[in-house]
Amino acid sequence: MAHELIHAYDHCTANVDWGNPEHYACSEIRAASLSGDCKFTRELRRGNFSIAKHHQACVKRRAILALKQIPHCQGEGVAEDAVRSVWDSCFKDTAPFDEIY
Repeated sequence: MAHELIHAYDHCTANVDWGNPEHYACSEIRAASLSGDCKFTRELRRGNFSIAKHHQACVKRRAILALKQIPHCQGEGVAEDAVRSVWDSCFKDTAPFDEIY
């Protein structure tokens, strides 16, 4: 539920063009990062274990997987390129929260 609420927040506040892979990638990065999808315990249950930067790796992986489900993002490297191009700014954006919990 929290994941979808982040998308709703982005839609209402950021003039998101859902047809633009970079816009979609930014919302997916934020949703994976801020919703708790990538909590350490959830990742352990999924069988994904990493000590260093596990949160960042999870967010990237989940954002790319989400984009690959969208018809206009299914081309070779489209999802990966979109996530890479917006990563720095979108991963740092924690609105409406002060930080990642």
